[in-house]
Amino acid sequence: MASSPSPSPAEAYAASARRGKYPQLTRFAAEASFEFDEFQIRGCEALEGGHGVLVCAPTGAGKTVVGEFAVHLALAEGRKCFYTTPIKALSNQKYGDLVARYGADAVGLLTGDTSINGNAQVVVMTTEVLRNMLYAGSSTITDLGYVVMDEVHYLADRFRGAVWEEVILHLPEHVRVVGLSATVSNAEEFGEWLVEVRGDTTVVVDEHRPVPLWQHMLVGNRLLDLFAGEDVHAPGAELRINPTLLRRTEEIGRQYAPAGFHGPRGSRRGSSRMPRFRPPSRVEVVEQLDRAGLLPAIVFIFSRAGCDAAVAQCVRSGLRLNGPGEVEEIRRIIDARTSELPEGDLGVLGYWEWREALERGIAGHHAGLLPAFKETVEELFVRGLVKAVFATETLALGINMPARTVVLERLVKYNGEAHVDLTPGEYTQLTGRAGRRGIDVEGHAVVAWQPGVDPKQVAGLASTRTYPLRSSFRPGYNMAVNLVAQVGAAEARELLEQSFAQFQADRSVVGTARRIERNKEALKGYTAAVTGDFAETLEYVELRSKISAREKALSRQNTAVRRAGTAESLEKLRKGDVIAVPAGRRAGLAVVVDPGLDPIREPRPVVVTEDRWSGPLSVADFPAPVEALGRIKLPKHIELRSPKTRRDIASTLRNAGISLPGRQKQRSGANEDGELAALRRALRAHPCHGLAEREANLRWVERYERLAAETQQLERKVAATTHSLARAFDRILALLGERGYLGPESAGDGEDRVTEHGRRLTRLYSESDLLAAECIRHGVWRGLGPAELAAVVSTLVFEARRDTAGEPRLPGGAVPEAWQETVKLWVDLTEDERRHRLDRTREPDAGFAWPVYRWARGESLEKVLTAAEANGQELSAGDFVRWSRQVIDLLDQIRDVLGKGDPVGAAAAEALKALRRGVVAAGAA
Repeated sequence: MASSPSPSPAEAYAASARRGKYPQLTRFAAEASFEFDEFQIRGCEALEGGHGVLVCAPTGAGKTVVGEFAVHLALAEGRKCFYTTPIKALSNQKYGDLVARYGADAVGLLTGDTSINGNAQVVVMTTEVLRNMLYAGSSTITDLGYVVMDEVHYLADRFRGAVWEEVILHLPEHVRVVGLSATVSNAEEFGEWLVEVRGDTTVVVDEHRPVPLWQHMLVGNRLLDLFAGEDVHAPGAELRINPTLLRRTEEIGRQYAPAGFHGPRGSRRGSSRMPRFRPPSRVEVVEQLDRAGLLPAIVFIFSRAGCDAAVAQCVRSGLRLNGPGEVEEIRRIIDARTSELPEGDLGVLGYWEWREALERGIAGHHAGLLPAFKETVEELFVRGLVKAVFATETLALGINMPARTVVLERLVKYNGEAHVDLTPGEYTQLTGRAGRRGIDVEGHAVVAWQPGVDPKQVAGLASTRTYPLRSSFRPGYNMAVNLVAQVGAAEARELLEQSFAQFQADRSVVGTARRIERNKEALKGYTAAVTGDFAETLEYVELRSKISAREKALSRQNTAVRRAGTAESLEKLRKGDVIAVPAGRRAGLAVVVDPGLDPIREPRPVVVTEDRWSGPLSVADFPAPVEALGRIKLPKHIELRSPKTRRDIASTLRNAGISLPGRQKQRSGANEDGELAALRRALRAHPCHGLAEREANLRWVERYERLAAETQQLERKVAATTHSLARAFDRILALLGERGYLGPESAGDGEDRVTEHGRRLTRLYSESDLLAAECIRHGVWRGLGPAELAAVVSTLVFEARRDTAGEPRLPGGAVPEAWQETVKLWVDLTEDERRHRLDRTREPDAGFAWPVYRWARGESLEKVLTAAEANGQELSAGDFVRWSRQVIDLLDQIRDVLGKGDPVGAAAAEALKALRRGVVAAGAA
């Protein structure tokens, strides 16, 4: 290997000066096993220089180095550092990394269900835990010097994103924030906001992937490059789709029907006769990747059931990717990771099937897995002992599980409401896992082709570089009452105005505001262009507008009167009446053969004309009421389908001696209208009426009015956007005030004050926080036993997956009545929310009430899951543990809010003891 050229004396001096300027970075870098990239050095230098830092870099680029340097600085300075992550799995992983580096005494872990050494100098936590600490005024924030916000782009998440902004806005000014984000196209905008709210912040952006990513498509059994050429990773290189790939997909596309196509019933020709394309099986895909040296791989399947089925298929096929030595190590890790699981639950957990798959080097990874199973899979994959993981997109959210190859089975996923195409940002997030730094020379992203998938679409996803970060921040009940409690309503409004959401909203109208200013300048020009008095000309235009509006109103009125009169005259016609059709193709004399009366609709008389046409006429054929001109005698029974009958009637009509009346001029009624006459007189008497330049002036005024109307519309748009969060906050305060959570006190300053009920709400952190507070306030949970309380409380946290069928079953006893009372409070609350134009609180869902009730009563996991399945509630062990822990979290809050001296607080404490056992307690310290 060729040695790198020696630095020049000037370069060596500059490097030495740099090291002297940043001594902590020099020590930190000396402990690392690799050389830092330029973006990592810039981020660390900014941090040691006393700045906050925002680092935006691709997945796997090593941006966590800057976060770990913040930990190093905190320990060196004797201050605290909080390292926050969006998900517990990532917190657990980072905790393990930091313990390995600094020791268990220096590092703590705080998540919703785990508390280890919470007063340590360095604490890893989920972002919600830090938010709750800030609102509670926790003493653990004392001496806090640094906060690392890993995956800070999570603030775009529409459900949880607000928490990141709450933390950034509420942290003390002296705390330096280190934001670590995936590559976003508006990093500078985000950085500008951080400067505005946190002070001096350095933005470091690096779009270079340390491990190049090659894009492929799997077409049948052939793996083809997506882009042509060897220089596709060169900066500024023009990406050209591989022509061989285009030819191959076009050839196969003509041979097969599109995916999911079923020809019309009974059809024998065309595409209904085409065979359906059968892609390679998942086993064949893994084997092909193995032969090509592209394992380990993550295969993304956007379905839990699909992941489990893929693992089962591989095991049934006899696929084995591990040797005997690896199997022994896997068994040792599995035993250590699952030692806390009760022996009696292993069967219902599918433990033995899961273990066999792991020993073969195959695993699934999705939200329905038991936490202990997921963590084991993650450790084995990082160690290279699992070679193929079938995963849902949740694996892409920050967990450090890089692979050599990432495979996407489809480019469509279910988002909880509908099947939607992957966005470029999601594609980048998923494929960003490919390529392990320090292990792989290159990473590989593979999209499985099927009819209907266009390589151009894949190329668009792979080459798009615009992923803007959009804030999802909006005030909620808990946030509002906490802000009022801490700083008062007035200061709270100012704080909300500082949010990234309002920052972006205000920026979005900057262009509109400039347009308004340009319009106003143009309006001044139009005013100056009018000769004479502009106000008089405007007054003259308004007179003309009033005349036009009055004429149109009279016309509509006259039309309605004429139509009503015509309809009434048609109702009076009888068989044998001769009438005149005034215009149109049927103009002339006609005789009524059927009056065509209808009790609901307008009459449609059937006639025969002089030229032997027969058919119905309507009010539209007559501009004025109809009068019978005479009568002729007609047969009692008339067969109009007979040409002879129509000919005879027409002949009788022509020989009846009845003539068409002369044309009568219609009177509009406008000349008789006093208001219109007065307006016309005023117009003729106006000073502008006789001016020679009148028409030119009017054209300028008409332009002025059109532009003025457009400007008013733009101003309304700006007004609706600016201060939008403060207005939403005020609507929340109004609702909370009505319900007794806020109320003015005797201070006389007009500020809202937090009541006793409001103080309870400040400590309830739940999606249904106000509903929980209302249930406590109204005492609807009083008298419930521990298991019954767990069942009813679960309805506020559980949310059924949309593909789950079956009517939820409720336990007996006091639960149904308490549930009904909870729902009544929800109905009442949503009505108030509608009135105040607020987002509605989610409807309580009883889908988890029966399983958590049985678990709280001490039944086995097998009985609980079997009973749930019998009720049509498909519930995996992982889902059961996840929802149980969320119920525990809310019960914990209720116990702390009410205290054990309160009957509901005491029941919550007992319920917590009953729930924290077996698989639910495993792994939760």
